[in-house]
This record gives sequence, C-alpha cells and structure tokens, in this order.
Amino acid sequence: MKKICLLLAGVCLLCLPSFACTTFFINKDGQLVFGRNYDWVTETGVVHTNLRDQVKTSLPLENGKTTSWISKWGSVTFNQYGKEFPNGGMNEKGLVIELMWLDKSEYPKTDERPPFSVLQWIQYQLDNSSSVDEVLATDQMIRVSNGAPQHYLLADGNGNVATIEFLEGRMSVHKGKDLPYPVLSNSTYDESIKAIPNGPAATKELKDNSLERFRTACSLVQQYQHVSTSKSAVDFAFDILGNVAQGDFTKWSIVYDITNKKIHFRTNRYAEEKIIDINAFDLSCNAKPLSFDMNQHISGMVNPSFQTVSFEKNKQKLMLAFKESQSQVHIPVELQEAMALLASQTKCK
Repeated sequence: MKKICLLLAGVCLLCLPSFACTTFFINKDGQLVFGRNYDWVTETGVVHTNLRDQVKTSLPLENGKTTSWISKWGSVTFNQYGKEFPNGGMNEKGLVIELMWLDKSEYPKTDERPPFSVLQWIQYQLDNSSSVDEVLATDQMIRVSNGAPQHYLLADGNGNVATIEFLEGRMSVHKGKDLPYPVLSNSTYDESIKAIPNGPAATKELKDNSLERFRTACSLVQQYQHVSTSKSAVDFAFDILGNVAQGDFTKWSIVYDITNKKIHFRTNRYAEEKIIDINAFDLSCNAKPLSFDMNQHISGMVNPSFQTVSFEKNKQKLMLAFKESQSQVHIPVELQEAMALLASQTKCK
C-alpha cells in the first residue's frame, strides 16, 4: 500500500493533454438528450454495468487516505482505464456526467475531505446521486484531488443541467440563469460565453478550436429548440456531434436519451449505431456486472451482447489503453495494477 501511495503522489493520474471534446444538452418538449464527443489518441473502450448496493472504496491518494460507500444506484459507464474509473456515464435515475479537458483547472488543496481521482469521482457520483443538486452538495463531503485538469457537464432526469469547474482551488458552478447555453468544450464556461457576444449564430471565424466548437454546438442546439422538425432529438444530437467532430481524434460519439433511459453510441472504427437500454439490465446487488467491448461490428440493441465482467480482461483492457496512450501519458505498471485490483474488490453489502 505504501508503495502504491508513493506512486500516486509522484505522478499525475491520467495527465492527458488538451485534446478536443464537446458536450451539450437538449431539452425540447420534455425530451431530454445529452450529446458527447470523446476525442483522444486511443479508441480502446469498454461499457460496464455498475450495480447498486455495492461496497466500494476510493483509490488511495495523498498518503493512502481513502473513503468507502455503498452504491445507491446502478449505472452504465464508458471506461478506458478500467472498471470503476469511467470517462462518463448515466445512472438508472437519469443522471449523466461527462468530463472534458480544461487547462485552467486547479483542484482544492488538501483538507479533511477524502480525495478522489478525476475518473473515480464520476463513478462515486453515479453511485450516490440522483440529481444535479445532489452532486453539487457532495462538495462539502469529498473533493477531486490533484490530477488531470478536467471539467464536467452533467444533467439529470428532471431537466436540470450544470457545469462543474475547479478554478483557483474551488468548485465553480454554472446552472439555471447562469447557464444560458448548456454546452461545454475545452475552455472555461465564462471564456466560452464571451466568445459569442452576438449570439451563437455569429459567423466570425474563431482561431480557438474549443471556442469554435462551443459556438457551433450552441448554434445548433438553439436551432433545434426553435425550429419545427421531424428529426428526433437523438438523431439531431448525432448531427451536432458530426459538426464538431475532430476527424480521427473523435473516438466515440455518445447520445444519452435521458427520457427513455437509453444510450446510443458510435465509434470511430465502427460507425454503426449501437443502443443500450438501461432499464433492461438487472442492476441489483446480486446480479453479475456485465461489460461490452465498444469496438465491435454490430448495430442496434446490444444488451444481449453484454458478457459477465472478467476482471482479468478488465486489467488487460486497462493496460492496453495506457499502452496506446503512452505517447501522451505514462502511468507506472504498479498503479495500473492497483486500479485493476480495485475493481475486483467491490462486493455486495
């Protein structure tokens, strides 16, 4: 344990460079949809089911300090770096959380709150929160520790949406009237809004790729809100993702249909649309956790293609993703093994 803690203190967990990602939220006539492009150097990815009533423990950070909890809600997550460390996902209550790179992120300094890695923080929230407000309230109890500079867009089944950023060591939130456009890319939200003083339809070319994607997504979201069309919210969300895609760097395009608790996604290698129905899974404590390799030549409803989680395969995928990312990030093997081990240690309460 001491060796692992020293490694955690000596490296930046998932210190990834500023590759472009884009997220947005649509609420039209009660149809709630959340879109996300994941742009990165490796396409390795696994979809996991996560069960309720599971006893879990955080990864040891900052001299081994951890905390434990029992998951309240089941979820489906998209993971590159192992089960329990998702890039994003949705739980059975309709809460969606996704992260993006933000160079200006500055996490809270060490205090009495238990620290979390930027990825396991997502799993903790999906395990324990049913709404945006519940996520925000956890800032009093836990904190994101030093690691990759990220910020988050989240939405829930009641149509609430918020951004979470960590600036100058404190959580900064935009929601309600402070969030005129439910869109986020790789600039702070305040910087992004200033880039469109004449509204999202402004045509002046922007030199900043992040701000350009933000403005494009804002314009298209607003267009869908105000124009009569027969196109479904899910299909229009994929259109938006196509407009802000970054060529081969866009590895995954995901659309969360929050209203119907379904997830639609495509990968760069396999463009066929795959659909996951969260309600069709048994997410009870005594069920078996399931997984699905994202890169398969298959389309339509993929629930039947999920298989029981193999913790050995989870470790293999985790290490493959790190290997394929090594041009941008180096994580010691000992730390990779610790992340793999943590997933196998969850148990029914």
